[in-house]
Amino acid sequence: MTPTVLVLCTGNSCRSQMGEAILNHDLAGRVRALSAGTVPQPKVADGAIVALQLAGLPTDGLHPKLIDTLLDESIDLVVSVCDNAKESCPIFPRPVKRIHVPFHDPHGEPLDSFIAVRDEIRRVLVPALVEALGLEAKP
Repeated sequence: MTPTVLVLCTGNSCRSQMGEAILNHDLAGRVRALSAGTVPQPKVADGAIVALQLAGLPTDGLHPKLIDTLLDESIDLVVSVCDNAKESCPIFPRPVKRIHVPFHDPHGEPLDSFIAVRDEIRRVLVPALVEALGLEAKP
């Protein structure tokens, strides 16, 4: 069965959205990634959308979600990508493995910041998930 990963942030408008899109693309068929926020923003940051599109990543369907709406999902791993979300991560109905992989928050900064965070998420988060879930590295 494909493991489900929840990428958790505070606003669910930048880092966690980029993480969801990158994981679903780079680990397609190996994981199912979702994202949510503890206090979601009204929309995904424009810079996050543009940064993803510039890398050829799909952005359809990305929208901020409140963590409470996903508590009934069968989550195999929670990845907090900001310190605040790590501290306020809710208790799930069943035990869930958690890891913390923090990234700079580019919200309100120029597009270059979003691109840098996108690239760091791809470089750091993808291998961290492969290791945390015990997935075989692709040749």
